Amino acid sequence: MSNSFNYKHLYYFWVVAKEGGMSRASEKLDIAVQTVSAQVRELERALGYALLKPAGRGLALTEAGVTAMQLADQIFQIGENLPTLVRDAASVPSKRLAIGISDGLPKLVVRRLLNPVIAEPNLRLLCHEGELEDLLGDLALHRLDVVFSDRPAPVNPNIKLYSHAMGSSPMAWYATPSLIRTGARKFPQSIANMPVLLPTAHNAVRARLDHWFEHLGIRPRIAGEFEDSALLNTFGASGMGVFPAAQWAEEDLLAHYGVKRLGPCEGVVEHFYAVGTERKVQHPLVQRVLQGLE
Repeated sequence: MSNSFNYKHLYYFWVVAKEGGMSRASEKLDIAVQTVSAQVRELERALGYALLKPAGRGLALTEAGVTAMQLADQIFQIGENLPTLVRDAASVPSKRLAIGISDGLPKLVVRRLLNPVIAEPNLRLLCHEGELEDLLGDLALHRLDVVFSDRPAPVNPNIKLYSHAMGSSPMAWYATPSLIRTGARKFPQSIANMPVLLPTAHNAVRARLDHWFEHLGIRPRIAGEFEDSALLNTFGASGMGVFPAAQWAEEDLLAHYGVKRLGPCEGVVEHFYAVGTERKVQHPLVQRVLQGLE
């Protein structure tokens, strides 16, 4: 990159791209159109690529411009968060850990994954749940320290992400005591005669469960599908149907939901990952979480 690269030029380009034209950008910035145009040309000259092209009466991004815009979004959003992050770091003597939790990941498993740091003095734990893609975007912007998921991060040419395997757990079937009495005999074929609750296809383990049914020749009577594992457990505890869960969470599941284990889901395993922006994790609390599962 040329030494003439200037973040002020990048900022002007960013505003032009967001506003959709030089005139609107000049109004937003309260400077002359000619000045805005000159600054953008300087950026293009420094990068060696055209970032904007005519489109009707306005401007559109070139392919290089799209990439520059995506990265500029990250840079300036980080800048917007800087005052809050600095203030929090200076005013609170706490150890901050911001994690993203993929919405398909079992919440009881997340609690187990965090066991190595829960008792940390002055821990300030921030948990955000959402779509994996959205969480990875926040991770790239350094709003999160790590993302927990049931699948490795997809390849992204614009963001280097590293998926650290945290282990796996066999699955089993659980239900209320009354349903257990109905299905205990001739398990697992008895599941064909019981209402079944399943995670949606949004969850990585769903395809493995479908294969398990197919392998055994069972056509399940699906009474409900849930993206959120906590909702799946809650409706299962209400007696709506038999449901699968990771055996890692069995102790908490039996203690807090009043259900019992019906039987194993042979051959079906749920995997867990910690996704970060570093091959070698630097955050000491994330290091401890990973080491605690070895």
